Amino acid sequence: MARRRLLLLLLLLLLLIGTLSPVRTTRGPAMLLRRGRRLEYATLGWNIVGVLVLAVAAIGAGSVALAGFGLDSLIEIGASTVVLWQLAGTAQAGREHRAMRLIGAGFVLLVIYLIVQVTYTFATGGRPAPSPLGIVWTALTLLVMLALAAGKSRTGAALGNPVLTAEGRVTRIDALLAGSVLLGLVLNATLGWWWADPLAGLVIVYYGIREAHAALTHPAPNPTAGS
Repeated sequence: MARRRLLLLLLLLLLLIGTLSPVRTTRGPAMLLRRGRRLEYATLGWNIVGVLVLAVAAIGAGSVALAGFGLDSLIEIGASTVVLWQLAGTAQAGREHRAMRLIGAGFVLLVIYLIVQVTYTFATGGRPAPSPLGIVWTALTLLVMLALAAGKSRTGAALGNPVLTAEGRVTRIDALLAGSVLLGLVLNATLGWWWADPLAGLVIVYYGIREAHAALTHPAPNPTAGS
């Protein structure tokens, strides 16, 4: 039943993405902006559902990788909200800077949590259980994020919007993270390589350090700009 629900959700999202393709540069900016917002709302919705699914899967299996990926999805919800502000033309420079710093702090906490959890897992020899739910969700997330990343990149290029184009790159990285977590889960489930699960968590640590640095060093607004 759970797998059928996940497959239904995937089909609905793919139908949404299909209605937005292909991108034609002859479309007006307003239509392209609406398309960009729909792609961002789809990403936001997927991550909201993902936080709940990954929490259940991580607790059930005792998986460091699934817990880390769930926390990453939670942080990405904030990042998507920032992009939606910008696409709506309502973002204020000061609020955006504070939001970016909060996102950066979230990634720092994610890195600290994963380092402690991975160290504890290796030190105690904790064995995460196989997680069919985690495998299904990360496989679907890999496909969905790749499709959304392609849509954002094309729309951002057609619109000439660097924010949406950059968000497309972030979404592509999310797909790669899902792939690394999926690989760790599959190796644990099929070959009994329990260490592949926390090792996948270390991939998220590397990504988290990069994203924390980028967010925390995000330039502050120039108070003299536009004056």
